[in-house]
Amino acid sequence: MILIAIIIGCVLGAIVGINLPIISYTYSTYLAIAIIAALDSVFGGITGVLKGEFDFKVFISGFFCNAILSMLLTYLGTKLNVDIYLAAIVVFVGRMFLNLTIIRKYYIDKWSKKFEEMKKK
Repeated sequence: MILIAIIIGCVLGAIVGINLPIISYTYSTYLAIAIIAALDSVFGGITGVLKGEFDFKVFISGFFCNAILSMLLTYLGTKLNVDIYLAAIVVFVGRMFLNLTIIRKYYIDKWSKKFEEMKKK
């Protein structure tokens, strides 16, 4: 089920990406930080599913709140002429790598157990 959702999301993203106009330089920083915040939420959601702790309400609220907060920080930084968005990037990318590590370890353990069972047979 999750695999089907991922495939549909990738296809829709590719179709939308091809048909949308290029984002102007003025807004590209805002969009980039919003995408990074959203990806952080997605990796956190996948980690939550693997741990059995996934809550859809927490996922959706985190998805939008993180994206909006990061864009607001970027806007504030632009007005103050300080690159505050870099702090958000460091935090979100750090959390993404942490979640990716958890996901990777989960599947390595799962595949290792599967291969051990195959060897015993």
